[in-house]
Amino acid sequence: MEVVVADITTLEVDAVVNAANTSLLGGGGVDGAIHRAAGPELLAECRRLKGCATGDAKITKGYRLPAKWVIHTPGPVYRDGKHGEPELLAGCYRRSLELAAEHGAESIAFPCISTGVYGYPAEEAAGIAISTVREVMGRLPGDMKVVFCCFSSRDREIYEKMMKR
Repeated sequence: MEVVVADITTLEVDAVVNAANTSLLGGGGVDGAIHRAAGPELLAECRRLKGCATGDAKITKGYRLPAKWVIHTPGPVYRDGKHGEPELLAGCYRRSLELAAEHGAESIAFPCISTGVYGYPAEEAAGIAISTVREVMGRLPGDMKVVFCCFSSRDREIYEKMMKR
């Protein structure tokens, strides 16, 4: 696992994870950036998927991105952490890794799912991300490179601190 501060749409990995909304039809933040960079073909394919439940994931081609695939996963909107948010967030990471493995991906990049407008506290979300990735990677065959792609240096510091635990 590694942590970087970068634009996820520029990373040369097999799969990038999109912090999508349940419609999968684009939005703001990472979702909008991925849709803009991938081009209109991504939106057309997403329309055929007919949405995705929070905590689940669906995969499409990467189109104009360097990545072969985009894995779309709607994270939970944070209320107070007592309405299933941790389990739903863990599901985002789990299902994304499973889909990546099913498609033969050797590398995957995750944004900080649900920490933007969905309001998930950054430290809590990073802890769930790291522990879930560790758990899933322990049972998947082969080695997959996992990149946590942060938007800010502050987020990178949080991930680096949590990875030492």
